[in-house]
Amino acid sequence: MHAPSAALRGRATPSTKPPQVSARAAAATSRPLAVAPRAAASAKAPSAPSSPWPCSKFLDVGVSTPPLGLGLAALGRPGYINLGHGADITSAKSVDDMRARAFEVLDAAYASGVRYFDAAASYGEAEEFLGRWLASRGVSPADVVIGSKWGYTYTADWRVELSAGEPHEVKEHSAENLRAQFATSRDLLAPHLRCYQIHSATSDSGVLRNDDVLNELRAMKRDGGMKIGLTVTGAEQGDVIREAMTVKMNGGGDGEDSELLFDVVQATWNVMEQSAGDALTDARRAGMHVIVKEALANGRLTTRNDALAAQKTLAALQVLAREFGNEGPGEFDSFVYKPDAAAIAIAMHQGFDAMVLSGASTTEQMRSNAGAITLLRRFRDGGARAEERIAEVLAVGRADPEAYWSQRSKLAWN
Repeated sequence: MHAPSAALRGRATPSTKPPQVSARAAAATSRPLAVAPRAAASAKAPSAPSSPWPCSKFLDVGVSTPPLGLGLAALGRPGYINLGHGADITSAKSVDDMRARAFEVLDAAYASGVRYFDAAASYGEAEEFLGRWLASRGVSPADVVIGSKWGYTYTADWRVELSAGEPHEVKEHSAENLRAQFATSRDLLAPHLRCYQIHSATSDSGVLRNDDVLNELRAMKRDGGMKIGLTVTGAEQGDVIREAMTVKMNGGGDGEDSELLFDVVQATWNVMEQSAGDALTDARRAGMHVIVKEALANGRLTTRNDALAAQKTLAALQVLAREFGNEGPGEFDSFVYKPDAAAIAIAMHQGFDAMVLSGASTTEQMRSNAGAITLLRRFRDGGARAEERIAEVLAVGRADPEAYWSQRSKLAWN
């Protein structure tokens, strides 16, 4: 078994680069790991079709981005809680194999138009994989937006099945951990890194009331130009989002210098878990950007979910995908629009104008998810009819937040 690198544990120390990686790679990664055979350093990022996709200047950093991003939670380590994740990577569980798979999915995402990529210190080797891919493909910092997160340390040591009570990752929202993990993230992802987020801020963690942490983040934003964000989770997401909206750059209230500290919030919102919607709308109106994670509910809004309770929702999504997917030519000849594309497009269509993350772990999933971009445009063109159909799906799919998060907590790492 490959011994995990230092960054796998949320820490890294610089080391010599392999000769086949360019000098640009040295600015983005810092460990002597050979580039995977299926992802040679000489490869170029595949071109995206020149379709008139809905685009925006996400995070106001000057990069034109469609509202679909790629999160690397399922690509940087062999285990994750998405339904069927283990089946996706049955033959690719070593670090080298996982890196090669990550490169393939990153290539597919880029070819589909994706320009926002989201990693974390605790996603195994995700930051290393992403940094190496950016360098090996020659992707300019002017062409993509890269975000990462701090606050969790990966502790599973490249294992999937752990002893009872042994965690896959450990949370620590201290200023010391922020400094240590940011140093690693910067080493692996600079000069592409634009956004740094608190990973899973909650009321219980107290991180939004920790002056040492907040002052470190203020300095990153003020002195380094970093966009600062937070991710939220659980049934109380809305409360944490609203608390984050009270945190200012000047540390005070609504005086002359009342700029918000947080530029972006990342939350779970999907057809099943809609409870954070009002808070996300308020955050967007206040000037914060929005990232939606888990738009497919960790696979529960895909055809992999065979639970009887989900079938009515999946059927409604499929009907919506077929109705709007068959309206005129799209970017993909003979493309079959599936429930995943409809669910992601619905999240994109909400009033909080989100960057919605795909959590794909295969190229097939990535391409299927990318169908959401076409569906979004057709929703916008569909007027009242589209709004009515979407409202019907949301009514069918809506779950009680407490029940939703309880079920999520029972999803097995695989």
